[in-house]
Amino acid sequence: MGFNEDDEKSLKLIAAQIDTEPVLNAEQLKLAEFLHERTFCTWYDGIKAMLPPAMTVRADENFRLVKGFNDYDKLSERAKGLIEVLESLEDKTIVTELLKNFITDNGRLYIDELLEAGALSSENTFKQTVGDSTVRMIRLSYDFLCNPTAFRLTPKQERAADFLREWGTASVKEAAYMCGFTESVFKRLVANGAAEEYDMELLRSVDDGADEHINPDSTVLSEEQQTVHDEIFSRITEKKAGVYLLHGVTGSGKTSVFEKLIHNTVNLGRRAMLLIPEIGLTPQVLKRFRALFGDRVAVIHSGLSLGQRLDEYKRIKRGDADIIIGTRSAVFAPADNIGLIIIDEEGERSYKSDSSPRYHAHDIAKQRCAYHGATLLLASATPSVESYYLAERGVYKLLEMKNRYNASSLPDVAIVDMNIERISGNPTEFSQQLVDEVNINLRNGEQSILLLNRRGFHTIISCVDCYQPIYCPNCSVPLTYHRKNGKLMCHYCGFAQEPATVCPVCGSERLKSMGFGTQRLEEELKMFFPSARILRMDADTTFSRYSYEKGFAEFKNGEYDIMVGTQMIGKGLDFPNVTLVGVLSIDKALYAGDFRSYERTFSLITQVVGRGGRGSRKGRAILQTFMPDHYIMNLAAAQDYRGFYNEEIAIRRTLIFPPLCDMCIFCFAGADEEEVRIGADAVISLMNRRLNELQPKTPVRVLGPVRASYGRLNGKFRWRIIMKMKNTAEMRGFISSILTEGAKLKEMKKITFYADINGDVGV
Repeated sequence: MGFNEDDEKSLKLIAAQIDTEPVLNAEQLKLAEFLHERTFCTWYDGIKAMLPPAMTVRADENFRLVKGFNDYDKLSERAKGLIEVLESLEDKTIVTELLKNFITDNGRLYIDELLEAGALSSENTFKQTVGDSTVRMIRLSYDFLCNPTAFRLTPKQERAADFLREWGTASVKEAAYMCGFTESVFKRLVANGAAEEYDMELLRSVDDGADEHINPDSTVLSEEQQTVHDEIFSRITEKKAGVYLLHGVTGSGKTSVFEKLIHNTVNLGRRAMLLIPEIGLTPQVLKRFRALFGDRVAVIHSGLSLGQRLDEYKRIKRGDADIIIGTRSAVFAPADNIGLIIIDEEGERSYKSDSSPRYHAHDIAKQRCAYHGATLLLASATPSVESYYLAERGVYKLLEMKNRYNASSLPDVAIVDMNIERISGNPTEFSQQLVDEVNINLRNGEQSILLLNRRGFHTIISCVDCYQPIYCPNCSVPLTYHRKNGKLMCHYCGFAQEPATVCPVCGSERLKSMGFGTQRLEEELKMFFPSARILRMDADTTFSRYSYEKGFAEFKNGEYDIMVGTQMIGKGLDFPNVTLVGVLSIDKALYAGDFRSYERTFSLITQVVGRGGRGSRKGRAILQTFMPDHYIMNLAAAQDYRGFYNEEIAIRRTLIFPPLCDMCIFCFAGADEEEVRIGADAVISLMNRRLNELQPKTPVRVLGPVRASYGRLNGKFRWRIIMKMKNTAEMRGFISSILTEGAKLKEMKKITFYADINGDVGV
C-alpha cells in the first residue's frame, strides 16, 4: 500500500496522535487493501468494517482568543468584525459555542483567517463514541507504605488501612462492604494522603445463560464424523491453508464435529472462529460453547450493545479469548495465530454484505486462512451452488456426512396440493392433513413448527375497482397491514400510516385485504387449536437483543406447543421434541426475480423440514403448495441436494450465470427517475467505449440499463446495469475506472452510483 506524489499533495497535516499504539495490525492493513481493491470501497469504509462501532472517535474543536493580538490591519473587514465581537464578550467561555454557530451559518473561511493571523488558537479533543467501562479502585499510597507513622488515622481509617495492607487493592465499593464501613471512610483516607484511587478497566460481559460445564473430551463422534474430523485436523496440524466443503444432511451432527475440531485446534495453541448466519442462532450456540470452553469464548454480532462489542473486541485482541463465535462481521475479529475458521450454513445470503464494503465473508475468511496458514471449513446441508461447483472441480476438498447422528431417520414428507383443498371448499391456509397432524402432536405432547415466510397480518390492501394495492409513498412496494399496531407498514423503509379507507389511485372506497402473514396465521391457529400455546417468531416479535434467546429457550423448555415464524426459525435450531414441521405458502419465493431464487427456496424447505425428528421419535413434515409437481418441491421433500444441484447447474450453464461467470451489478439511484435513467445511459456509453479500447482477455457481456426489481426504495428511483465477466485483476481495474470516470460525468451529478460483485439481481 503506497502513495505517489499526487497522493502526498492531497494529504493533510496530522492534528494529534490519539492512540499510543497502532489500532490496526499488519494483517488488518492487508485486509483493508483487499476490500478496497475487490469491493471498490473507500479505505475508510474498509477500515471501518474491521473495527467495532464504539471505537469511532468524535473530534471536538475548542477555540480561545490569543492575548496581545493587535495585527488587525492584516484582517479582512468580515474577520475584523468577528474578532471584535469575540473580544467584547464578557464571558470568554462561550467563544467556542459562538464560533461553532458561526461555522454552521457561514462556514469557517473567516475563522481560518483568524487562526492563521494568530488572533485565535484552537485545540482538538478526541472522544470515543462509547468510553471504556471502569471501576474505581483504591490502594495504599507509596508515602504511607514507606512511613505509616507519619499519618494520623482514626480507628476506622486504621482498620481500612489494615484491610488494604492485606489485600493490596480493591474496588472502593468492595472495600467498604468488606470492612463494614461507608465509602466515606476510604474517601477520607485518600484525602489524608494515606491511600490513592485509580480507575481499572472493567470489560462488559455477554451473558450466555450457561449454568453447567461440559468436558470437551466427552463429545463422542460416530465413525462418519470421526473420519471427517481426522481429515480436517490433519490439515490444521500441517499449518497449510486449505478449504473444505462439508456437505452433511440435516441432523448429521456437524456441530459435534465443529466442537471437536475447535477443542483440538485450541489445544495446539492456535485460535478458532465459528461464523453462523443468524443472530437468532447465537444464544443457543454460545451457551453450548461457553459450557464447553468457559470464558475463552468471545462473541461478536450486531445484537450486542456498543460497549459489549467493544469489550469483546479487546478480549480477542489481548488474547483473552481463543474461540470467536459470531455473525458475518466476526470474520474481522482481531485474532492472531488462527488455525481454523468454520462458516456454518455457508450458503446463507446473510454472509454477503449489502452496504459498503460489499464483501462476502467467504472471501475474507480465505484471505485470513492464507495469511495464518489456517484451514477454512464451509459446512451446510444445502451448500451454495458456487461452493459445490468449486468442490466438484477440486478447488475445495469435498467431505460428506450422509447419515443422521444416532441413526435417526429423516422426516417423512407429504406434499399437499392446495388446489385440491380449494376445490373441496377449504378457504383457509391449513390443509386438512396439517390440521390432523397438529392435533396428533397436541394429544401426544409433542411440538410443531410452522413456517410462513411473510410477516405481518395481510400481505397487501388492494382496490376492488382498479386492482391497485396501497403502495408505500417512498418505495415501489405495497404496504403490509400489522394487526398489533393497527398500521400499514413498509418492510423496506419503515414508513407507517393508518389503514387506508379510500384508494389513492381511483378514489374508490371498496378495498379488500389480500394475502396471509405470520400475525394472521397466529390468530387463525388460535381458532383451530384454542388450547395450544403458540409462539410467534418473526422480525416484529424479535426486535430486542434478548427476544431470540428468550423465545427459543422457552420453546425448547416445552412452554409452547407450536412455533410459527419466518425463515429465522428454519435453520440451525435443534429442538428434540419437535416431530412435525409444516411449510405454508412457499411458492412465491420461487419467482423472486433473482437467479438464486430456486436455490434459496430449495435450501429453506430442506432446512426447515430437517428441524423435525431430531430426537428419539420419528419426524413428519407437511409441504403445502399450489405447484405440487414443481421439481424444487419434490427434490426438497426428498432432501436430494445432488439432484437439485444437477438441475440448477445445468440452467446456469445454459444462461451463463455464476458460478460459470462472475457478475458485476452497477447500481444507480436518485430522486428523479428520468435523471437516473439518463445517468445510467451515459455510464453504459462510457463502458462500451472503454471496453472497445481495452479489448479484455476474457469475454464480457453487458446488459441494461434497466429499472431495478424494486424500482423505488426510500424515495430513490433505482436502475442497474449487469455485466457478466470473470473477476480478474484486469476487469476489477476496468470496474474501478468506470466508477471513477462515471461519477465525473455531467449526467451523474445528482446520481449515487456503486458496483457490487456477485450481489443480488432481484432487489
